[in-house]
Amino acid sequence: MIPLFHDFSGSTVLVFGGGRVGARKARRFAREARTVVVSPDFGDREFGGAERVRAVPGPMAVPGWFDRADPALAVAATDDGPVNDAIARAAHEHGVLLNRADRSTGDDPAESDADSDRDGNDGNERAREIVVPATVRDDPVTLAVATGGRSPALSRHLRERFEEEFAGAGAMAELSGQLRTELRERGVAPSERRAAIRAVVRSERVWKALGDSGPSGWTEAQSVIEDVLSGER
Repeated sequence: MIPLFHDFSGSTVLVFGGGRVGARKARRFAREARTVVVSPDFGDREFGGAERVRAVPGPMAVPGWFDRADPALAVAATDDGPVNDAIARAAHEHGVLLNRADRSTGDDPAESDADSDRDGNDGNERAREIVVPATVRDDPVTLAVATGGRSPALSRHLRERFEEEFAGAGAMAELSGQLRTELRERGVAPSERRAAIRAVVRSERVWKALGDSGPSGWTEAQSVIEDVLSGER
């Protein structure tokens, strides 16, 4: 399995199922895409701004939802095997990416622990099936971890460790991007520019400043950069 990132901006994600798993999937994809959730019931759950359509998506009705929504990705998150099989078939026929939460080979803690070898699709129908890894987001940084479905518990643990260990990664990404631009505009040579930015992202002083209320990360980063450019490091 090769990890890839996919940009769903401007696309539609169609989620079947309004239970715990469907809600979790909807919250994740609604950050970026128009997300439509089809379910007869939604309960008291948060769907992250996704559009909710109250309907019973029986196997015969599933293809019609693909025609109406024209999704880039379909998520089968119902507790009805035949419905999930119908969603998989419709995704294959429409050339749409598929994520089946009832046949988890991914590491999203919200995914089912159901047997990953259920019948229902042949190899061709699974050709565009994707998995959703456990992720940590601190925009613009995203970290993802997967264990091939062998240990969702380990993925959850690693995700929690990443959240703690890399707190402030988003701010560091923004800061280092701004510094690269500034150094380029100053005419600093590429090799020196790379060395300076590398020193900034490795500096505990800068990481601490980004997370504290003390000296700003920018001030600390500028100090680190001047040390590098003056040859002190």
